[in-house]
Amino acid sequence: MNLMRSLVGCLTLGIAAAVLLVGCQQNTEELAKLREQQAQILAKLDGLEKKIDAAPRAAAAPPPRPSGPDPDKVYEIPVGASAIRGPQDASITITEFSDYQCPFCARAEPIIADALKAYPTQARFIYKHFPLTSIHPNALGAAQAATAAQKQGKFWEMHDLLFQNQRALQPEKLKEYAQQIGLDVAQFEKDMGSDEVKKQVDADMNEARRLGVRGTPTIFVNGKLLRNRSIEGIKEIADPILAKANG
Repeated sequence: MNLMRSLVGCLTLGIAAAVLLVGCQQNTEELAKLREQQAQILAKLDGLEKKIDAAPRAAAAPPPRPSGPDPDKVYEIPVGASAIRGPQDASITITEFSDYQCPFCARAEPIIADALKAYPTQARFIYKHFPLTSIHPNALGAAQAATAAQKQGKFWEMHDLLFQNQRALQPEKLKEYAQQIGLDVAQFEKDMGSDEVKKQVDADMNEARRLGVRGTPTIFVNGKLLRNRSIEGIKEIADPILAKANG
């Protein structure tokens, strides 16, 4: 529309200049013709501008895609082969998609610990791997180390040690941690490179993508996204569930 108005202005100025030139030459017949042409052009441009104004506007851009799981939805999240802390039959299930090299995931650990203390017989915790390999080069190896330790019954011991040393997750360090928690190191190294361990980690990552998880930590309480990552946030979801179960 601004372009149309500019065009009208330019044509008007051009015709006006011609009118002045003709006036200097004192040719009244040519002056009359130019004025008539000017009026015709301006009328056509005015009609075109009205048509453009009346034309339907372009459809608004679609809303942006959601940046993660829907906070209003309750998701079904299978346990699969994931490690569990707490009673197997607990009424409250806290599921976390996490990355051992993520500092925010380390900060979430005390929150989970507080929740399990608050609900010692009512809640369980399920850890799922979602290593952000594009920004954390050692996260995938750490996830495989924890999974290999799980095969020897010491997932949580390795899990805790990895978070305590998340700035030192190089392959040689992982072997040291396996020794510290008393694993069969040769078997640990063999399991770390096995297809079974890789498939287990991949299964968690694929599940995260299915749910729309894009970052870590992402936590669900009974399938509902935890937006307020705190013990209070967990209680806001858990307490009504428990009250309903007991009611």
